[in-house]
Amino acid sequence: MSSHPTPHAELLFNESDAVPMSTDPATVKPWSQARACLETAPKAWLSTVRPDGRPHTMPVMPVWAGLAPCIAARPTSRKARNLTLNDQCVLTVSDAELDLVLEGTTSHLRDPALQREAADAFLAKFQWAFSLRDGIAVDDSLPGSPEYAFYRITPVRAYGYGSDGLTATRWLF
Repeated sequence: MSSHPTPHAELLFNESDAVPMSTDPATVKPWSQARACLETAPKAWLSTVRPDGRPHTMPVMPVWAGLAPCIAARPTSRKARNLTLNDQCVLTVSDAELDLVLEGTTSHLRDPALQREAADAFLAKFQWAFSLRDGIAVDDSLPGSPEYAFYRITPVRAYGYGSDGLTATRWLF
């Protein structure tokens, strides 16, 4: 577990919202369930903001490294260029029990220890090996050993919807 405190969890809707969603506090999902959804997902969808304000969404392979989810991206990719200009993002992922929407901010990992942590997480989860040379992550298994950047997503808020379609939780960090 991370050293960050557990986020505050609450029902997303209450009785006055007059929605068909559960308003029973017993249906609030624990953050550990949301984190497990992120940790085990083979794929997630990352939404970033283009320079002109339009959204951009692409599939990514998330890992949990240290304190938060991380992704890898080629520095010249649209998502990496978007994150360089605007660190706001949304990461969405589903498993059999939960549909998760995580809003957050990103940081480009430049510290060698944090890069190593992310590289180790990619190797453990996906058998995707990165070499770290002079603060740059490269994939030596591909022609030309392309460069990658690691981005940590720091959650701001998250929403979890149960597989029953009637339960919803909001986590505030």
